[in-house]
Formats: sequence, structure tokens, C-alpha cells
Amino acid sequence: MNTEKLESAAEILKAIAHPIRISIVELLDNNNELSVTEIHESLKIEQAVASHHLSILKNKDVLIANRVGKNCFYKLKHPQLSQIITCIENCHK
Repeated sequence: MNTEKLESAAEILKAIAHPIRISIVELLDNNNELSVTEIHESLKIEQAVASHHLSILKNKDVLIANRVGKNCFYKLKHPQLSQIITCIENCHK
């Protein structure tokens, strides 16, 4: 891999390196596309906390956001990210 690709991969890994963000990636992997409300209710976290973490993931190119009226829906830009999480989970068994 070239340096540019490695740096991009490192940025994505840093972006998901938080328990709430990992949970968001797993949730979106299982549900394809969800609103902020659906995410914060599913994870039982405050909406402001969910919005903060969603913003980080979106800004680091992990998520795609779709605005429909007043609602914002998120989905994974790279569904393969869930495989990385699965791999890490398997290392702890």
C-alpha cells in the first residue's frame, strides 16, 4: 500500500476507535440506514452525544448523511468496516 492509502486507513481507524462509534457502526451495519433519533434511542444515549459522534464519523468519511425534511439519516460509506470490528472482537475470544 502507498503512504496516502495507509494514512487514510489510519484516519478511519482513529475515527471508529471509541466504544460509542463502534456501536454506531455495528448498529448501521445491522440496519443499513437510521435517523439520529433511532440511533440515540437504540444506544440509549443522549441525542447530543449521538450527534457529536455521528458528526465525527461523517467528517472522517465513515458515514454518509441524507437529509429528508428535518430528519438526517446515516448509513455506512464503507460497509466493510463492520468486518474490522468483527475481526477485533474475534481476537478477544
